[in-house]
Amino acid sequence: MIEYKEFRSELINEVYSIYEENQWKSYLGDKEKLSRAFEQSLYLLGAFEEGNLVGFVRCIGDSEYILYVQDLIVKPSYYRQGIGKALMARVAEKYSSVRQFVLITDEDDEASNAFYRAIGLVKSGSRFPVNLYFRERRAD
Repeated sequence: MIEYKEFRSELINEVYSIYEENQWKSYLGDKEKLSRAFEQSLYLLGAFEEGNLVGFVRCIGDSEYILYVQDLIVKPSYYRQGIGKALMARVAEKYSSVRQFVLITDEDDEASNAFYRAIGLVKSGSRFPVNLYFRERRAD
């Protein structure tokens, strides 16, 4: 049975392992930096089976006007079991009064895009005319 609870950077080794399994390479390398990022995050909710972290959602923001879902990730062996949906539902409930609920995913990631549409999120520009601008500092 999956249990959902908050956590912090004390599970950084398990978090790192989940990133590795999903080949999210941008987070791999500096574990201390990743740990600091987790400590400074607004909300971290994990999905646990028998005490082991099998997925999580990480949010940043001010919890009043904007909430940004930085990461939603599940171990590949737990895909399609409703864990991502349950994590997102809990975030949406906790932050239901926040004006802007935002996340970014790769345009060519068909599975992720289909998932976000299925849980009721709307692609920017499809209902509200918005542009996304960003500056990315490349890791050395």
